[in-house]
Amino acid sequence: MPKPRKMLSDLSAPYIQSLMRLIETQSKPTLANWAVDYSERVILPIWSKYYPNDPRPQRAINAAREWLRGAIKLPQAKAAILECHAAARESDLIPAAQAAARTIGQSASTIHSARHCLGLALYGALAVAYDTLGPEAAWEQLEQIAAKECEDMLNALRDAAVDNESNPAKIIWKC
Repeated sequence: MPKPRKMLSDLSAPYIQSLMRLIETQSKPTLANWAVDYSERVILPIWSKYYPNDPRPQRAINAAREWLRGAIKLPQAKAAILECHAAARESDLIPAAQAAARTIGQSASTIHSARHCLGLALYGALAVAYDTLGPEAAWEQLEQIAAKECEDMLNALRDAAVDNESNPAKIIWKC
């Protein structure tokens, strides 16, 4: 059996391109709030299903929100985010949980760099697919679930988007 993929990697896929185009029109705070909110609502339950006693992803979400409110400085938030990334590395035996922790870490990292919000789609959609079908499912089936999840993410971003945003994030896609 092939090793499970860690993320979606077809950046030319229509469901990724649609997200990227809308992301480019929004401010970093809008993107961070969207990514963190979606991660908490959809992705965190996947993590908690497999690791109910590990609060590191929730702490990363909380830290990102505290930073957005101005309650903590970036180094404090980054410490919590790095712990979430450590949780992802430690959960490599459960692909859905590992993808969930990576998603949350990347979503929370949007407070530092707006382009990190794309991790919501690249890791998060795959977390949902692995949780739904299992990592042994055919890639084509996993990708269908992931594409549908990306559509849900796009709709959530549309709901959060600011029309005619006057200060869109300056994103240079390095992926």
